[in-house]
Amino acid sequence: MKILELEKIRIGVVNYLNTRPMVYGIERSEYIQQNAICTGDFPANVARGLISGKFDMGLVPVAVIPKLPQYYIVSDYCIGADGEVASVGVFSECPLEELEEIYLDYQSRTSITLAQILFKNHWKKQVSFIPAEENFIENIKGKRGAVIIGDRALRQLNISSYYYDLALAWRDYTGLPFVFAAWISTRKVSQEFTDEFNKANALGFQHLDEIVAKEDFSAYPLKEYYTKNVSYHLDERKKAALSRFLQEIEEFEGLLTQ
Repeated sequence: MKILELEKIRIGVVNYLNTRPMVYGIERSEYIQQNAICTGDFPANVARGLISGKFDMGLVPVAVIPKLPQYYIVSDYCIGADGEVASVGVFSECPLEELEEIYLDYQSRTSITLAQILFKNHWKKQVSFIPAEENFIENIKGKRGAVIIGDRALRQLNISSYYYDLALAWRDYTGLPFVFAAWISTRKVSQEFTDEFNKANALGFQHLDEIVAKEDFSAYPLKEYYTKNVSYHLDERKKAALSRFLQEIEEFEGLLTQ
């Protein structure tokens, strides 16, 4: 029997530096290549594809979970952090206390939701949030900052005067690690697929030097990023953190509708 009703599973894969260790094995797994169709995009688009039915499964920002009628966590791997993640944060040219406006990066639902929750509940700072357009980073000036994620954030560390790491702020707020993205399916997959998918995710961590050597990226030390900043194993503490974040989303969105 095939994995999903005799059809190949359609997987949305994120094309960021932080996914390289997991994607390394997925691209080399004969089993995955035979039984799945993988399509790359940025996180928010993968999330839209999962909601619309374009994908059966994807590495999606976890803030999309409440929008799914049902969901299953497929893999023991995720994009998480237990401290400073370095690639998700608020960038500005003035201290956070002086900020009045924040651009929200359009590439990830989780990060912008997390930022709004942290401003309200942790930093207790009222700002105006602005949906970001494509060239929003150029407009970080004065009392206007921005939430930036992914590879662009790693580059921006060398440019902006101030950086406030969202994963570190979340840990200060809750005492927990954070899960930015997880492999989520809208339908059950077989245990065989889960086992093979976990095996594929794991392979890249045995080849980090090879992965780093192939990347033409000098803005941040990638070996350090893969081993110290991003935390990939979806352990029990991260599952507890995910539950807490989903609860925070529910409460936050409840206040917005009042």
